[in-house]
Amino acid sequence: MDGLGGTLERAAADGDVVDGWLRGLAGNQVLPVEVLARLLEFDKLPTSSLWLRSRTLDTAATELLVASPEIQHRLDVTDNATADVEVLARLAQDPEPRVRLVYAVMLFEYKRRIPAGVLEILAEDPNTKIRRIVGESQKPPAAVQELPPVLTAEQRVTHPDPAVRTKAAADPEVPTVLALRLAEDPENDVRLAVSMREELTEEQRAVIPCTVWQHFWSPPSWIARQANDPDAARRIARSVHVGLRRVLAAQPHLPPDVVALLAADEDEWVRRTLAERCEDAPHELLLELYATVQDRHWSGYRRHRNFARPGLARFAEDPNPRLRQAALDDPEAGPELVLRLADDPEVGGWAVRDPRLPADELLRRLALPAHASAAAGNPALPVEVMHLLLNLARAR
Repeated sequence: MDGLGGTLERAAADGDVVDGWLRGLAGNQVLPVEVLARLLEFDKLPTSSLWLRSRTLDTAATELLVASPEIQHRLDVTDNATADVEVLARLAQDPEPRVRLVYAVMLFEYKRRIPAGVLEILAEDPNTKIRRIVGESQKPPAAVQELPPVLTAEQRVTHPDPAVRTKAAADPEVPTVLALRLAEDPENDVRLAVSMREELTEEQRAVIPCTVWQHFWSPPSWIARQANDPDAARRIARSVHVGLRRVLAAQPHLPPDVVALLAADEDEWVRRTLAERCEDAPHELLLELYATVQDRHWSGYRRHRNFARPGLARFAEDPNPRLRQAALDDPEAGPELVLRLADDPEVGGWAVRDPRLPADELLRRLALPAHASAAAGNPALPVEVMHLLLNLARAR
């Protein structure tokens, strides 16, 4: 440790290195509560203002934050979904009105279990906003308002309001012959609703001109019902109507051959919907989308239960940096792979945070400006080294 101490003391002359240590420790999810307490003593940390809201908090960490003299710390802990609800209950009597207000809001926003006596305390709060929030939560469901006059099917399909015509176009109670009049409606959503009616033939669907939006938020309920029937699901999976295939792909479970059909679909959003919504999406599809999707959803495919991690080490030399990063997920990979990727300019940070990185390499990289933050965020970092970093940061 003496040699390491000297090395780190020299590295602490570089403000960027010290900022990296603080940033890495703030993101380290296994900090002992005493290290977290020392981090909270810094007036301002060089990290996101959301760092306390996004980390996992155990009971001891929740107690630390609830008791903090800093109002912002207490505000942050109310907005952390992992915080202990029994400890958080103390905030119902916090001296700061803002803390009590945010606590009341988050109590219902996160649908937290409400400890005994909390609602009674908040219901008598001197802050009117807090009392109103509690009062609104206790109101019975609103009484049914007076219903508008019932329109006939004929009146609905000829109604001037496109929203009324759209509902009529999708309503199985509206006779098919009337609904088909809307196949040439000037509104795309009306034509789309007609084209997705259950009783239509593929030929009838194919001649209705309509655009299926990228994200379809009003799926016809009959598809979910038929998805449980393998023969019906196969017919939908082979439909000429891409909207039907997308809605089918969103079902939580599907027969294996239907999953295979949808996974090979020519439409990108059928495949993406399958990967994002269906629990049976295949690993090969998830891996393909993880490697190629160009929007912010790309990393989510890695969290799917079928994203198989054993064997991913084969991508350690792949030209695609996402696949090299995925190689680190392989539970069968050893320290050699992690060490090899630690110097990768695109995925090195992930490798340096990996607890399989050899201990001597982890400690050495704490002194390197490019790796200081990732090394301080490694869950294998010894607690005594965490304290040493904080001592040096405090002394600068």
